[in-house]
Amino acid sequence: MTQRMILGDYTLVKQLGVGSMGTAYLAEHRLMKQPCLVKVLPQELSSDANFIHRFENEVLALSSLDHPHIVKIHNVSCAEGQYFLVTDCIVNTDGDPCNLSQYLSKRKYKLSEEEIVRISRQIASALDYAHQRKMGVEPFAHGTLKLNNILLRSSKEGLHLYLSDFGLSRIIGPGAVLSRTYKAAADQLATNIGFTWNKRGEEKYTTGKIDTNAMTVLHESFLQNFAFLAPEQKYLSQPRPNPAKADIYAFGTLIYYLLKHEMPEGFYELPKKSGDQKWHWDVLLARCLHHDPALRPELLSPLIEELVNTVVSPAAKEQLQKLKEIAEHETEPAAVASEAPKETVSAEQAAPGLKPVLKPQEVVRPSFDVDPGEIFQKELLVGRYQPKVEEEKCVEPMMTEMVIIPGGTYYRGSNHGARDEMPRHAVNMDAFAIDVHPVTNEQFVRFLEVMGGEKDVNNNDIIRLRDSRIKRSAGKISIESGYAKHPVVGVTWYGATAYAKWIGKRLPTEAEWEIAAYGGREDNMFPTGSDIERSQANFFSSDTTTVASYPPNGYDLYDMAGNVYEWCQDWYDYHYYDISVQEPDHPKGPLQGVYRILRGGCWKSLKEDLRCAHRHRNNPGIMNGTYGFRCAADVAE
Repeated sequence: MTQRMILGDYTLVKQLGVGSMGTAYLAEHRLMKQPCLVKVLPQELSSDANFIHRFENEVLALSSLDHPHIVKIHNVSCAEGQYFLVTDCIVNTDGDPCNLSQYLSKRKYKLSEEEIVRISRQIASALDYAHQRKMGVEPFAHGTLKLNNILLRSSKEGLHLYLSDFGLSRIIGPGAVLSRTYKAAADQLATNIGFTWNKRGEEKYTTGKIDTNAMTVLHESFLQNFAFLAPEQKYLSQPRPNPAKADIYAFGTLIYYLLKHEMPEGFYELPKKSGDQKWHWDVLLARCLHHDPALRPELLSPLIEELVNTVVSPAAKEQLQKLKEIAEHETEPAAVASEAPKETVSAEQAAPGLKPVLKPQEVVRPSFDVDPGEIFQKELLVGRYQPKVEEEKCVEPMMTEMVIIPGGTYYRGSNHGARDEMPRHAVNMDAFAIDVHPVTNEQFVRFLEVMGGEKDVNNNDIIRLRDSRIKRSAGKISIESGYAKHPVVGVTWYGATAYAKWIGKRLPTEAEWEIAAYGGREDNMFPTGSDIERSQANFFSSDTTTVASYPPNGYDLYDMAGNVYEWCQDWYDYHYYDISVQEPDHPKGPLQGVYRILRGGCWKSLKEDLRCAHRHRNNPGIMNGTYGFRCAADVAE
């Protein structure tokens, strides 16, 4: 045995792996003969005074972590100028470690939802335990969670997972971790392509066949290391990123990979719930993978329990499938006759905690209108300019899924809000349908292509492009990068009404909007319940977010609070609720007025503006970067 195989009191038996955090060895204590794992930290760090200071002051704190799913640190030391840690030895019966990446490869990346839940519960338990403890002023955090540092050990009870390398990124330094990731990829790339230098010292490539297997391994390794880093870690933004929130992002990346078998890089699609899935994973992922660290959840275990406890019964699944079939026919110009009975499913037939599901009802809409701006034409005393008739553009609208709100008696208004919200009173409503999210930029640009401009035939503004994320250059319309699925803004009431008529819908009345916002619970103050947090809606922030980025309300409607104010059909009257008390049947607002109603608050609103009963109003021709809309439709009785 050579001298290199001896490190302090430990005999290094064999090398297990090399990573950005150092080299791992299967080892044995020379005197006690107990097996262990020795992690030798990178050699070049031993000359870094900042590293030595962090190592001596913080590694002992890491060794205090004691959790069944965290690899325990038993000893820290320095020998022959090399710093190393001694941890539990998590290996299989053959003496080799097995990490999650290797396990997935053996299983051909096929895991059931139950297996993914068991894996996520163990990892979430470890992260929550650490995040609730403090290392100085910051919480304990892993910092570089990925597939390779999640170790597994099989037993009769099933898989037992352990997080290794816990907190080492803080000791090594976030900049060093990222630079070492780049350097490892560059070194491997140079080795496989073959960089050499000629006699004059000029760099050149060697000829020969590239090792494609090695390049594949390089790609997978680098992609894994890089994809699991949170956005704020990749760019080393200032101030220093919150390491616990970076762990939350890495956890979301892990779950996304287990479900989709790919990394969520760039613009990625959340895994929508399909018929063969039990749980709505997209809600969990949307919260964990949020670009803003402040809007990611604090704890993971409650999020998982919320996921698995929301189960749809077979009877409810059948009803939801029928509703989905109705929605798929919404783009047909003529109404689709419904043969299903109109009674509802009782709460006893549905799953516990699931609201009653309606039998499908017919959504009645007119056919597409060639000139939706015609509704704003006025009788003028002078001759009206007749534009040249141009060939009609064949542009199909992009429809939004709708939710049917049953008819009945509901309460609206508030006895504790502003004077124009009083009194709280009952109204009798017919059933109606409403879009699940506001109209997006990619939907609205199709309407602009049909209109051919930003004004209707009566010269009313539809949208002011400088207040929106839609641009026109050389006659061509485009959307700013990354904003296709953000709600359209800068739209006037006229533009919102014309768009709704173009797709065969209408704007919701103020009463319909408020009833939908309550989500079936009239005692709610906000669409989210008695209170609202920034993790539940986009408010008091700097910009709009992608629609459906936050959890829906009780009717499965997204963004009823925050993101954008939404135009309603009604005129505004300060004392209108006094009249509505006396005329409670299907209220549609005053017959005339100066302002039109806006509801819901926006991305820069304060919490108070997000209340379900809060009323906002403005001139119907006004345009700014906080005004958008969603559509509604009548439902046949």
